[in-house]
Amino acid sequence: MKLIFATGNLNKIKEVAQILGDDSRFEIVPMSQIGVKEDIPETSPTIEGNALQKARYLYDRYKVNCIAEDTGLEIDGLGGAPGVYSARYAGEEKNAEANIQLVLKNLAEKDDRTARFRTVIALIINEKEQTFEGIIEGKIDTKKSGNGGFGYDPIFIPDGYNQSFGEMDEAIKNQISHRSLALKKLMDFLNNYPSNN
Repeated sequence: MKLIFATGNLNKIKEVAQILGDDSRFEIVPMSQIGVKEDIPETSPTIEGNALQKARYLYDRYKVNCIAEDTGLEIDGLGGAPGVYSARYAGEEKNAEANIQLVLKNLAEKDDRTARFRTVIALIINEKEQTFEGIIEGKIDTKKSGNGGFGYDPIFIPDGYNQSFGEMDEAIKNQISHRSLALKKLMDFLNNYPSNN
């Protein structure tokens, strides 16, 4: 069964494909494969709300089984910011480098650098909705390290490690990341999903 992924972000599509591997009877394909090119609205004040909004947008218009996800970086020293605004923290152009620099600037005088990445995946299959959450705790470094990953990865150091996601081997990151934790919950659900549905 195909699940249409409500994203145009090629980094997310690549990461999801790497995490899932070839062992699922569900194939996750980008929305471009069914001709969806428009930007899907993300106007909810919560990460879960945005994920559901994107999935419902696809389902309502195209009647396809689909998934959508939203991810936020929550920094305690910034009162939980950038949170739901992570992608556009420094402006609507969604520039990752500008976002990183603004976080580092805003944290410069702060002692508390604890943070977490939170991902929520929304699934709509046969008209039923389900959500799956993945969280990884860590801290924000004082500078960028590494060129791997995307978004805030070069400044986020997960608990128990001394490397940022940007420095970390992809295989290790894909075992422990917020997105992989949410995806594992999704796949557990799908792998137990009745074949006759």
